[in-house]
Amino acid sequence: MEQRELKRDLSNRHVQLIAIGGTIGTGLFLGSGKAIQLAGPSIILAYLIVGIALFFVMRALGELLLSKAGFQSLPDIAEEYLGPRFSFVTGWTYWFCWIMTAMADVIAVGVYVKYWFDIPQWVPALICVIILLGLNLLTVKLFGELEFWFALIKVITILGLIALGVILLVTDSGVVTVQNLWEHGGFFPNGISGFLLAFQMVIFAYVGVELVAVSAAETSNPKKNIPSAINKIPLRILFFYVGALTVLLFINPWMELNAGESPFVKTFSLVGIPLAAGVINFVVLTSAASACNSGMFSTSRILYHLSKDHQASPRFARLNQNHVPGNGLFLSTLVISAGALLSKLIPEQAFGIVTTISAICFIWVWGIILICHIKYKKTRPHLHEKSSFKAPFTPLINYVVLTLFVGILVIMLFSEATRPALLLTPLWFILLFILYRMRSKR
Repeated sequence: MEQRELKRDLSNRHVQLIAIGGTIGTGLFLGSGKAIQLAGPSIILAYLIVGIALFFVMRALGELLLSKAGFQSLPDIAEEYLGPRFSFVTGWTYWFCWIMTAMADVIAVGVYVKYWFDIPQWVPALICVIILLGLNLLTVKLFGELEFWFALIKVITILGLIALGVILLVTDSGVVTVQNLWEHGGFFPNGISGFLLAFQMVIFAYVGVELVAVSAAETSNPKKNIPSAINKIPLRILFFYVGALTVLLFINPWMELNAGESPFVKTFSLVGIPLAAGVINFVVLTSAASACNSGMFSTSRILYHLSKDHQASPRFARLNQNHVPGNGLFLSTLVISAGALLSKLIPEQAFGIVTTISAICFIWVWGIILICHIKYKKTRPHLHEKSSFKAPFTPLINYVVLTLFVGILVIMLFSEATRPALLLTPLWFILLFILYRMRSKR
């Protein structure tokens, strides 16, 4: 019987747009409303700080991935430098990260559809999951094409928003004013505490930035495509996050943006363009579907690699006739669909709980990348010396970013919205360490 393998059917065009699609999603289009309410205009600074930190994480990850031909996933790197225990915990945590992220996107789909139709949030959420499952069961090339067009829609929307803001600013329409950044309570209207409390949602906005690592196994030329995608991250951060949010806050005084709705939809409805708000709502709906699509793709591939590394059932390593890990996809989809259930049970709190858990688990994953890079540079200096993609300012910058991550976790303890999730999430890691110990004994 022919041994099926994952196909390398993603071109550079796909990888570049997957990288964009992974970093522009529900966290920006919906979550930024809540973050703006907490921090006011200073949210721009929060996005900039986290964006810079994650660029250094990605440079460390890029160097690690290209240091050894056999590295195809984050657990591979964790096993090499931290051992099988951390490989097991990191692999399953990364799967859980994307499960939580996809759940948040499914919940967001329900919120967006309610803009047009007064139906329960869980109905469109469940329909979205079923449609994306069917599409993901087909070829990886189709996934790449879907993400390409989804990401293109996001890019065009943000370009349109920025162009609109610049035009209104230059024409002195009276609608847009730079003074909105400081006239309504100052740049830090809720003080430093409001600024710090917004970091959880800012972290969530960036989840998926490392998706190039998961897609690395399916690129036609990883040595060229991965550095290219990573090196463009700073420009994307400045443009799509800092630029878009700055224009949003030029157009709207920060206190007029509702935490429960997309500030992008609100902005286009304020400027008086006919049908604009409905069009933008459709765009952010496709954005949530896109991010959920990425979640399904990545979780099924993570299970595939965990299975190949004997850290999950061998069933998850089986590929269907389209070279897609169908069993892993079905399990992930089943768990993600719990997002629809949460939309039914706790529609008001569901998004906040899921995004907090996702942010905490991603901080673990990004922290593991930095720790692995510190150990890589210490124990394999010859590999670092001959690397064609050296991470800058290491290991000092690794320690600085790790300190930032620890600080953000401490901040979450002081918010009633994030404290319960922060206190519950360690149970996931305890469970994984227990399961690893039981598995090792067998």
